[in-house]
Amino acid sequence: MVTAHALFVAAENGTFEPTEYARSGWSEDMVNGPALVGLAAWSLEREFEAVGFRAVRFTADLFRAARKLPTGVRTRMVRDGRRIRINECELLQNGVAVARATMVQFRASGPPPGREWVGPEPDFSPPTMVDICPDAYLVGSDDAGWSSSVGLDDGVTAHQNASRKRVYHSIAEVVAGNPATPFVRAVVAAEATSLVTNLGTKGIGYINADLTVALSRPPVGDHIGLQADSHWCAEGISVGSATLFDDLGPFGLGMVTALANPAAQIDFGRLKPSPALNV
Repeated sequence: MVTAHALFVAAENGTFEPTEYARSGWSEDMVNGPALVGLAAWSLEREFEAVGFRAVRFTADLFRAARKLPTGVRTRMVRDGRRIRINECELLQNGVAVARATMVQFRASGPPPGREWVGPEPDFSPPTMVDICPDAYLVGSDDAGWSSSVGLDDGVTAHQNASRKRVYHSIAEVVAGNPATPFVRAVVAAEATSLVTNLGTKGIGYINADLTVALSRPPVGDHIGLQADSHWCAEGISVGSATLFDDLGPFGLGMVTALANPAAQIDFGRLKPSPALNV
């Protein structure tokens, strides 16, 4: 049974079945990025979470198109150190790896002496409409404000513009029956770095091949905001970064690299309606 818009359902044979919420905008039979990184983060934390340690970095390489097929997970310990732990996992379909992820954990401690620069000053303002629709995936841009859709809004493709983008949403479950932890929610939210940096006047024409998430602390509250910081492109290659925000302010960073994919350009004004969180 799929609950709370879960992205996967655990099968009895140990694999995970993608749900309709895992469908990608690139293709009807592809699994979207948030689902893949979410399953990897969920699996790594579930197996390797350690008392006294905190997950500070997650990196996923999305090197093969993942289909809507049963997906297996293979994990391993890379380093079990006194202050640093490193773990890896692969996501498998039909016995072939479609993605690989690494989780780095640091032992929590106190700060060193002295003061240092912290910044830049946060300028993220969450949407007030979240009070009305708390489960919505809200998208914002400097040119169009906030709305509950990337694409058509009263007949207008509101956020297909060249201004700065942001999102604000909550993550309930990656695997049905398992409420998402703060770490998993942060990873899934950060995958939208590709959306907020690569969405332009004609939609999205870059497909991200990876995601890196760096966290100074776990997020607080039910919703996570993400706002584009930088976006640079040359010769069909895009790099983008974004800051993650929660109820207390900024707490982490997302970064993606992406390849031009104009043959499958996603025009949200023409895209079939989908419950998927992202592309």
